[in-house]
Amino acid sequence: MNISKMISAVDLHACGEPGRVITGGVRDVPGKTMFEKRLYLEQHMDDLRLRMLREPRGYPAANCNLLLPPTLPEADAGFVIMEQVEYPPMSGTNTICVVTTLLETGIIPITGERVRLKLEAPAGLIDVEAEVHDGKVVAVTFENVPAFAVHLDTPVEVPQLGTILVDVAYGGMFYVIADAAQVGLRLTPDEARDIVRAGEMIKAAARDQLPVVHPENPGISGVTIAQLSAPALNKADRRNAVIVS
Repeated sequence: MNISKMISAVDLHACGEPGRVITGGVRDVPGKTMFEKRLYLEQHMDDLRLRMLREPRGYPAANCNLLLPPTLPEADAGFVIMEQVEYPPMSGTNTICVVTTLLETGIIPITGERVRLKLEAPAGLIDVEAEVHDGKVVAVTFENVPAFAVHLDTPVEVPQLGTILVDVAYGGMFYVIADAAQVGLRLTPDEARDIVRAGEMIKAAARDQLPVVHPENPGISGVTIAQLSAPALNKADRRNAVIVS
């Protein structure tokens, strides 16, 4: 068998999302910052994302991360996130997958039951603490990049749904957030199809009517993800459904 290209990757699962982490077979890419490396991958190497996320190697719910040498001296490792339709500057579940891979594969040694790391994402430096038992990562906490709201209780006109009040906030990506009750949803499993439909429609309207740009990095712009929220059940503070596309 002749193999022209071999890529090593680890498949993981975090917070309801599958994540793949590329550990070998892809060289470092040009860029003075991790954000510039993200842009290079998007503009010149997007075939890598398609190869890893589309069938036969991927499927619609999959995400992928590429480990890269950091550009910041204080960082232990760098990574670029690749999803089905974009390269997010930052993602919590993907960060958990990256940390778990780095430690459980031995790329970064496990030095105790709690390991502190600094990871360089395209959005910036992320402080991470992993709890490790018997060589396995059992919990990950991290301090995200600064989050902020851009719009609060702002009306958008959504075809077929009418006027919807939304918030738009940044936490590594620009989210549009709406109360599910406005569209008659309770966020129960049997509503999955309607949740996706409403979230997509609200996201499209917000992206068109509420343009947003990161104040420190104009390369980060536009609403790319939607969240529908509802009152909590049991002991939780809130419930939500995130629509990724």
